[in-house]
Amino acid sequence: MWGVTGPAFHFSDTWQLVINTGTTIVTFLMVFLIQNTQNLDSKAMQLKLDEVVRAVQGARNELVNLQELSDEDLTKLKGQFKRVREKAEEESGQWSMRSSN
Repeated sequence: MWGVTGPAFHFSDTWQLVINTGTTIVTFLMVFLIQNTQNLDSKAMQLKLDEVVRAVQGARNELVNLQELSDEDLTKLKGQFKRVREKAEEESGQWSMRSSN
């Protein structure tokens, strides 16, 4: 649009102002639209994960509302999962050593 209208308005300062303003408005609206879409996708994904946690036997249901926890609680939980992962890696390493003998 700006390429077609530029020569008609002789690329005047007013024309540049209108084009820049229009571009800014369109950019703002696109950012708003993209952010809104991402928020909807994020909420849908959270609900799906909540359902999986509820459905898996032995899963800790207190993890369903994880997004509501404070940063401190999330840090503690991250530490717990790190210890669980390290223990699983240890056990996996011991198992692989036994199976290779």
